[in-house]
Amino acid sequence: MSANFDIFIIGGGINGCGIARDAAGRGYSVALCEMNDFASGTSSKATKLVHGGLRYLEHYEFRLVREALSEREILWAMAPHIIWPLRFVLPHHKGLRPAWFLRLGLFFYDYIGGRKKLPATKTLDLGSADAGKPLKPLFEKGFEYSDCWVNDARLVVLNAQDAAQKGAQIETRVACVKAERINGIWQITTKDKKNGVETVQTAKILINASGPWVDTVLNGPVGEVSAHNVRLVQGSHIIVPKIFDHDRSYIFQNADERIIFAIPYEQDFTLIGTTDQDFKGKIDDFEISPEEVSYLCDAASEYFTNEVKVDDVVWSYSGVRPLYDDGASKAQEATRDYVLRQDGAAKEAPLLNVFGGKITTYRRLAEAMMEKVEAALGAKGPRWTEVSTLPGGDFSMDGFADLVAEYQKAYPFLEPRTTERFARSYGTKVVEMLGGITSNADMGECFGADLTRLEVRYLMETEWACTAEDVVWRRSKLGLRMSSEEISGLDKWMASQTNDS
Repeated sequence: MSANFDIFIIGGGINGCGIARDAAGRGYSVALCEMNDFASGTSSKATKLVHGGLRYLEHYEFRLVREALSEREILWAMAPHIIWPLRFVLPHHKGLRPAWFLRLGLFFYDYIGGRKKLPATKTLDLGSADAGKPLKPLFEKGFEYSDCWVNDARLVVLNAQDAAQKGAQIETRVACVKAERINGIWQITTKDKKNGVETVQTAKILINASGPWVDTVLNGPVGEVSAHNVRLVQGSHIIVPKIFDHDRSYIFQNADERIIFAIPYEQDFTLIGTTDQDFKGKIDDFEISPEEVSYLCDAASEYFTNEVKVDDVVWSYSGVRPLYDDGASKAQEATRDYVLRQDGAAKEAPLLNVFGGKITTYRRLAEAMMEKVEAALGAKGPRWTEVSTLPGGDFSMDGFADLVAEYQKAYPFLEPRTTERFARSYGTKVVEMLGGITSNADMGECFGADLTRLEVRYLMETEWACTAEDVVWRRSKLGLRMSSEEISGLDKWMASQTNDS
């Protein structure tokens, strides 16, 4: 019996979309369904870092750290519009890890990952350095090292976009309701949540990349009984008005052995997070708890001169990370490494499950998954993503300022801040979005902040955006600058466009 697709993927987070992109680029026929919007689960709820994971060294995760460190500059080169370097300041806390221990860890961090363009670690006198000014005087010494920032939700969308451009069938708001092996292939029934229509498709391999829902898929559509493979760990973040004026970030140690970050965010804000606690609630209903908000405020206030108060919080978000259950005693000690497991007898259609993983290593995870696909179906195209670019990322790693200057000249009617936001969001695709417009009037109605009809139409037509939430919290973070009335108005307009089409 022949199949419609080589590979069918359940899950539109970073792992699912990354696998779809890699597979489509090698010549496999691919379909992917996501029950909600891209990155609507864990993949948009991260600390938004492409990093080696300095604290993972303490838990002897050397392979993971080495792999993650080596990925930083590869991903930066793939998407220099949504990924860029950040310098992190680690103050020495005299009551916690000793300075020699921190410096030793940073030495490994600098030299085990093939760093080429990112600057090395240096020691700071916090009494005289700019980075020491927002901190309490008791923090006298620190270290400054390199990692990268990523717009996580856009990274997912761009992988999906590139997969589609390479031939993959990509669908959002489409849930897998049943998957069974029939005559040596997978028969997958999906349901379109927009209209209730069910569709049956077939594939040689089924990949379960549904993140926190991986066991739910196994227990439900696939029909296994009481599968339990993941440890769900909740991580929450808060956004407060900008605490400091420089462009560096902070990594703070806490007495409970956890760490938190304080990171410049969307120009006018500071992002503080994350928490680490086992998740006990319903998987479709999670939000930051008052205790987590207080924890993050207190942890940041231990370091900053100006107290961070609960009333300062302007927005927060919470996600559940699907860590592979390795039996670790503490949530922060559970491995962040990924596990790929193949289920089924030798002659059965393969089921490949993704457990764990992190944004930084998603590309390597996809390559590891392709090894399993090749073993089952035979090889097609070679590895290719290491030297590729994502949509909009086809410019120099150091060329962002030049790109902004080019757009300021081509579209002088745009506010400089809008021009920079466009370049950060869409890279070289800005020209495709704006086309030959010559004035702000050409961009149509403004829904709030600097969000116009032209941009929203572009997101609906090319990036699967269906609701205001998709636009203002995942495709952008303009929700921070828009009122609830403005967001509601946008939602109504987008719904009217969908109904008309």
